[in-house]
Amino acid sequence: MAVVAIAVSFFVIIISLAISGGFREQIRDGLSALGGDVAITGTRVNYFSPDDPILSDPSWLPGVEKVRGVSEIIPVAYRAGIVRNGSSIQGVLIKAMPSADTAALSVSIPRRLSQRMGLEPGDAMTTYFVGERLKVRKFTVREIHDPLVEADENLIVYASLPDIQRVNGWEPNQVSALEIRLDARFRGRDAQRRKASEIGIIASMGTGENEPHVLAKSAADSYSALFDWLELIDFNVLAILLLMILVAGFNMISGLLIMLFRNISTIGTLKAVGMTDRSIAGVFLRVASGTVLKGLLAGNAAALLFCLVQGTTHFIRLNPANYFVSFVPVHVAPLQILAVDIAAYAAIMLLLLIPSLFISRVDPAETVRVK
Repeated sequence: MAVVAIAVSFFVIIISLAISGGFREQIRDGLSALGGDVAITGTRVNYFSPDDPILSDPSWLPGVEKVRGVSEIIPVAYRAGIVRNGSSIQGVLIKAMPSADTAALSVSIPRRLSQRMGLEPGDAMTTYFVGERLKVRKFTVREIHDPLVEADENLIVYASLPDIQRVNGWEPNQVSALEIRLDARFRGRDAQRRKASEIGIIASMGTGENEPHVLAKSAADSYSALFDWLELIDFNVLAILLLMILVAGFNMISGLLIMLFRNISTIGTLKAVGMTDRSIAGVFLRVASGTVLKGLLAGNAAALLFCLVQGTTHFIRLNPANYFVSFVPVHVAPLQILAVDIAAYAAIMLLLLIPSLFISRVDPAETVRVK
C-alpha cells in the first residue's frame, strides 16, 4: 500500500510539472508566432489605416541584431479587413510576412474562419479594406492552419508581405512592425521586458533624422493576462507538489510505524546485543528507502508513459475559448523531473526521521523475553 500511495503521488507530481511546462511552452511559442516576443512599431498603431509605417531596414537594425538572445527579426505588415463569402461576413486581421510562396494574393486562413465562412483551399476569398477609400482584393486560400494559441478574436489571416504593402501604398522597405523572436530562455516575463527595454534604447538612440520614431513592447506587456495565468498555474503546481510530498511522506510514516511495531522484540534484541539507536534506525530507514524508490520509479514510469501518449495523440481535449489551446499540452524536462524526484525523495526521508525516534523509547528489558 505504501508503494502504491507513493507511486500515485509521484505520478501526480510529474504530470503536474509536465502539463505546467506544456502550457508555458505552448502559449509562449504561440505568442511568439502571433506577434513576436518583442515588437517594434511606430508611435501610433492603426490597423485600419496605412498611416505611420516604419522602415524594415533602419540604421539601428544591426545593433538590435547583436543583442544577446535575439534569434530572428521579421518585418510584418498588418491590415484589418472584412471577408465576405456569399451572405456571410467576418472581420479579420491580415498579417503579412515575407514568404517563400511566390503566388500573389494567396493566404493561409485559420480553421475557424474556414468553418464560419465555408472556405476551403483553392477558394477565392473576397476581402474589403476600409480606409479613405474602399479597396477590394480577391485572395486565394492557399491553406488552412491551426493556431498554436486560439481565442475567439484570433482570426488572423497570413498573407505575403508585398501584397499588403501594395494595398497600403507602401514602398518595399515600409512595414507595420519588426517582430523579434528571442531564444527560449529569454521568453519569461521579466526576461522579455528586459530585452524590450534594451532593444528600445538601442532603437531610440540610433534613430536617424529622416527615420520614424519607434517603440519596443514585449509580449509580456501586450498579453499580460496570459502571463498572469501561467504564473497562477505555476503556483498551483507548487501547491500540488508540496501536498503530494506530504501525502507520500505521511503514508511512509504510517508504513514505517507498522514495521517498527511488528518488530519491537527484534529492536529490543538488537539493543541488547549492543546496537545503537542510530544503527537500528538506519536499518529500518534503508528498508523504507527501498519502498520509496520503488514507488518513485513506478510513478515516474506511469507519468512518462501518459506524457508520451498525450503528447503524440492529444486524446485529452480542451475548449480553446477557456484554455487558449485545444488540447492538454505536455512538456517533459528531464533535468526538472530529476531535480523534483531528488528533492521529494529527500523530503520524504527527512519525514521518516520522525517515526524512527520511536526506537529510542524501546526498552530491551520489557521487549526481550527469555524463554
